Amino acid sequence: FPVTIFTSCDGTFAGYDIELTSRIVNKVGIPVIASGGAGSYQHTVDVIKKAGASAVAAASIFHFTECTPKEAKKTLAQNGIPVRSDQLN
Repeated sequence: FPVTIFTSCDGTFAGYDIELTSRIVNKVGIPVIASGGAGSYQHTVDVIKKAGASAVAAASIFHFTECTPKEAKKTLAQNGIPVRSDQLN
């Protein structure tokens, strides 16, 4: 089972807690899902590339902004991060 990280960044749109996520990724030997703080598509890329998260969870960014899951997936894919491609077209 993966570990999901919920942080005090949740709902802030200020980005995921890169430092905390990185520390957890380096301590556990299982996938880590970062959750809490996404305010831009780049935030999802950053927590995967900089902190080593295996996946991201996001909600407020889609409920309270013009951002969409489809565009988030496109951004991840454009940055070399594997996504399910069934919804990219």
